[in-house]
Amino acid sequence: MCARCQRPLRLPVRNRPVPPDSRGRVLVAVRRWPEGWICGGCYSKARETYGVCPGCGVDRLLPGLTQDGAACCTDCAGGIGDFTCTRCGNEGSNEYRGVCGRCVLGDRLAAHLDDGTGQIRPELVAFYDRIVAMHRPRVGILWLSKPHVPPILRALARGDVPLTHDGLSHLSPLKSVVHVRDLLIESGVLPPVDRHLVLFEQWLPKWLDQITDPAQRKILQTYATWSVLHRLRSAADNGPVGHYRDQNARHRLRVAAAFLEHLASCGVDLPGCGQADLDRWFANAADARKRASRPFLVWAIRTKRMQQLRLPPTREPVPKPISLRHRVELLRRIHAGDGMDLTERVIAMLILLYAQPLNRITRLTLDDISVDEDGQMLIRLGDPPAPVPAIFAAIITDYLAARPNLTTATNKNSTWLFPGRRAGQPLHPTSIRLRLSNLDIPNMPGRSRALREMLLQAPPAVVAGMLGYHTGKSEAIAAQAGTAYKRYAVGDHSRTRNPRLSR
Repeated sequence: MCARCQRPLRLPVRNRPVPPDSRGRVLVAVRRWPEGWICGGCYSKARETYGVCPGCGVDRLLPGLTQDGAACCTDCAGGIGDFTCTRCGNEGSNEYRGVCGRCVLGDRLAAHLDDGTGQIRPELVAFYDRIVAMHRPRVGILWLSKPHVPPILRALARGDVPLTHDGLSHLSPLKSVVHVRDLLIESGVLPPVDRHLVLFEQWLPKWLDQITDPAQRKILQTYATWSVLHRLRSAADNGPVGHYRDQNARHRLRVAAAFLEHLASCGVDLPGCGQADLDRWFANAADARKRASRPFLVWAIRTKRMQQLRLPPTREPVPKPISLRHRVELLRRIHAGDGMDLTERVIAMLILLYAQPLNRITRLTLDDISVDEDGQMLIRLGDPPAPVPAIFAAIITDYLAARPNLTTATNKNSTWLFPGRRAGQPLHPTSIRLRLSNLDIPNMPGRSRALREMLLQAPPAVVAGMLGYHTGKSEAIAAQAGTAYKRYAVGDHSRTRNPRLSR
């Protein structure tokens, strides 16, 4: 067993029997230190742990462990090795014999960013400095070892493509180019742009090229340019487009294309579409497709590309809140932290206590957390900020001291409350939803119950302002929950007649 993580190990000796493991994983022991054999993961983590040694009080690398399990330097641990780099003189993970990972990362990255003169392209120096300064250099080394990353960097360094957002759009694969783009923006090499808007603008021409019918392609291109893309650009002027809005726009275009294909299968085009053809589409399509096709149909009727037809009503999904008992049980589980890390506990708390949607949770920053003069923690979800109960304020405090994804070049100095793995970006809402689903924490049903419980305790206008909801929507949900607070203010609200003025 590994002396630190207690996972099964096998010694690096041939013909050695492998210990049984119910999970089907057996690690290889890489070092034998005073506490025993340790695996490669614990060895890498030990070589990347820095701080003040509790034994000698020196701020340095802390690969060892004291008797009580605290991290300590190699001298206080009994001499477990020399981690001083022979080139830069700093302690760190030795990638080669006597050479630290940061020096190796700098050499490899400089070779990829060579502009042909043996020097790094001047415009990419800030990008180089950000990558090399990451807390865990080995992550950067592994990133550069991927076969599709060096060609992108060399194309930018040697001027094969312009060092612009449009120039990056000519490179592939897309995911790697997006990651490099985010790093260039955070380094100040490229100007900031809305990443989801840029991705949609790059996706749209490629998707339109897949439409084989010229008439359908012309209609979809007009609709996408003057309606869908126009709305996205207007939204980007007021704030980030976000993942959901981007995916919703793509889904609407795909459904519009499916509707035109449906008409073609019936032997008619969009101008010749009759009420019977439209009713047939709504009769056979799923509820999600019915809702997604309405914006295109409204646009087609308004722009006179389609006859003045009556759109059948669509059924909106009815939320099914969890029970109050289930909500209380989940809050107790969050407080206990059973099988959940700090990130999952804080996000689940924001859902079950404050009814916050995931796309709003991911946009929270460190500035949204504050403490008033009385020591009460506040979280700014609307106006005024909402108070945080003391038992959950402690969880947020622990999380702020150990935010994840800050050890690489992506979000080194991020102000996001939940920094993600991409440069300058928070956690992805889809990844959060999957993590909550694996923990059996319902997102939408839990948020619906939390909102209804708060609307039973306070007027809709107050709840909407504090949580960032629209007042009209809150009043409608309050009416569904059984209270509208029509008489919550003190006084007699009965209708009275004004006395007729005497002449």
